Amino acid sequence: MASTDTRSSTSTGTSAKDGKPGGTTTIADNVVATIAGIAVRESDGIYALGGSASRALGSVRDRVSKSPDPTRGVKVEVGETQTAVDLDVIVEYGEPIAEDAKDIRTRVTDAVETMTGLEVVEININVLDVHLPGSDGESDDEDGGRRSGRVQ
Repeated sequence: MASTDTRSSTSTGTSAKDGKPGGTTTIADNVVATIAGIAVRESDGIYALGGSASRALGSVRDRVSKSPDPTRGVKVEVGETQTAVDLDVIVEYGEPIAEDAKDIRTRVTDAVETMTGLEVVEININVLDVHLPGSDGESDDEDGGRRSGRVQ
């Protein structure tokens, strides 16, 4: 967990030097993971986050809870003032992976640093797979996914 002291010094007391109330703000790892996950999902060229096993388990969990898990495929390590992020992604076929990775790093860094004040020191992106159109039950065929006349 990250902890940010709003006082300008480490002295104990109830107010800071400027007369405003002091205190400590603690940011849970899950908060950073959620922010990063949402930022990645807003990036172009990303089909999904997480590996096939975590996505399968996650889809069941999503149906039960009736809400998607924004932290699926996201792992974070949060320190006092810095954070590191690991992402498991599946990209859309035909997307320039290097450009998508650069876009993801920019979006995640901007979102996490703006919302938490933590410095993002590292974002590791593991591209696990490439999603092919029609490979998961979607159909690009004109017949709407019906079987051909060859088999019944």
